[in-house]
Amino acid sequence: MIIDGSNSASITQAAQVIAAGGLVGLPTETVYGLAADAANEAAVAKIFAAKGRPSEHPLIVHVADAASASRFASEIPDFAQKLMGAFWPGPLTLILPRRPDIAAAAAGGQSSVGLRCPSHPVALALLKACATRGIHGLAAPSANQFGRVSPTTAAHVQGEFGDDLLILNGGACSVGIESTIVDCSRGVPVLLRPGVLTATQIEYACGQNLLLNNEQSRQEKRRLEADSLPPEDAPRASGMLESHYAPKAKLRLMDAKALQTALDILDTDAKNIAVYSRQQMHSTSTNILFRRMPEDAGLAAQQLFATLRELDQPDIKLIWVETPPEDAVWDGVRDRVTRAAA
Repeated sequence: MIIDGSNSASITQAAQVIAAGGLVGLPTETVYGLAADAANEAAVAKIFAAKGRPSEHPLIVHVADAASASRFASEIPDFAQKLMGAFWPGPLTLILPRRPDIAAAAAGGQSSVGLRCPSHPVALALLKACATRGIHGLAAPSANQFGRVSPTTAAHVQGEFGDDLLILNGGACSVGIESTIVDCSRGVPVLLRPGVLTATQIEYACGQNLLLNNEQSRQEKRRLEADSLPPEDAPRASGMLESHYAPKAKLRLMDAKALQTALDILDTDAKNIAVYSRQQMHSTSTNILFRRMPEDAGLAAQQLFATLRELDQPDIKLIWVETPPEDAVWDGVRDRVTRAAA
């Protein structure tokens, strides 16, 4: 059931469902989440069951403010506090050492926990209403079946889980792709998942070089020492599987030239293909479904998942997507379509 998230009675109703151990569809500025009390292991188990998500895959815990982070994190390094000050509320998740007495199930059994303070007013209102009931964090992965295209409207969530799930309608998500994830549990900031925040923005805010997970620093372009960031110490985080965000149709990435060449090869009666590209593409077939990707990276991110859902129609077997530019502002979009193609 979809209800108006801007209505205070709706917030109260949703908070009551959460307090009773239930699930709620929650709008954030990134994507819609499937929310439950992060400290209630039985409620968290319902998230994993509903999504078909393996229980060892950690969930992000959403909190109302930076002060609430200390309820879940045993330690918050100085550079992490700077990142909170710069980007919270907003589309940034920080991986921090977890207090051993809380949110073990939400963290997938890890000693670390992912924390985020969303900026969406409906999400913040629900978090504050839950806090008055002694619930200080909501585990809320994307409200979709595991590995599939993320939802950016309340209708997307209802299409995934049906009418029985209470869904707060907060409109279309303004960011449109999941948060940037920075690991702050290993003494230095390490990028685990790109989003709309660029590495330059993160480095400027925290005053340190941002390292790519177990590979290289973005600025120094050097391999990390073998004993610097041991792979076994790297925490798991949401959205890091090679294959993720995938439509039911097979998605293939191609540069503009290869995409147009593929279209030129098709017969005039070719069908069951959708094309999503920044460049104007042409085909002799009138059965090809075309959509233009915005030239602006932020707008492309906002529209990405909604467009993939639109293109993923029952009669579409292939979705051909023009590879996004290598520019840093496109990192989040490029990450999502690359994993969708995997």
